[in-house]
Amino acid sequence: MKWTSEARGAVGTGVLAALIAAGVPALVGALDQAESRPYAETRLYFGTQRAGGAEIGKAEFMSFLDRQVTPAFPEGLTLQEGYGQWRGEDGKIVREASYELILLYPEKSAEERGRSIERIRTAYQDEFQQDSVGRSDDRVSVDF
Repeated sequence: MKWTSEARGAVGTGVLAALIAAGVPALVGALDQAESRPYAETRLYFGTQRAGGAEIGKAEFMSFLDRQVTPAFPEGLTLQEGYGQWRGEDGKIVREASYELILLYPEKSAEERGRSIERIRTAYQDEFQQDSVGRSDDRVSVDF
């Protein structure tokens, strides 16, 4: 191929277009990160085995979620099914199906939301005879 100024111009324009196209997603990603907001993330860990061995069924758990959690967090939540184990006071390992509930909310509402979360934990413990509901909290940056 003979490299004329016209051919070089076409190649140069193509290379420039490719560089711009590659750079735009990176630029948009950087801009998106700049717009993320400070949020709190709370994870709750619900066991499904009652004292005495009876298991909390999925329908029972989903009913609890609808009655206790959704009204407090109507903007959304994430629920994952899992498997957990813990050591009981007697030293024996207890294994059970579990649920991990992930809640995200603006950091500025953390105090109010924290009270709602504690009500959820207490309600679950009382309704399903649980020793505890695990909780972990973290600060995250979020963009939806």
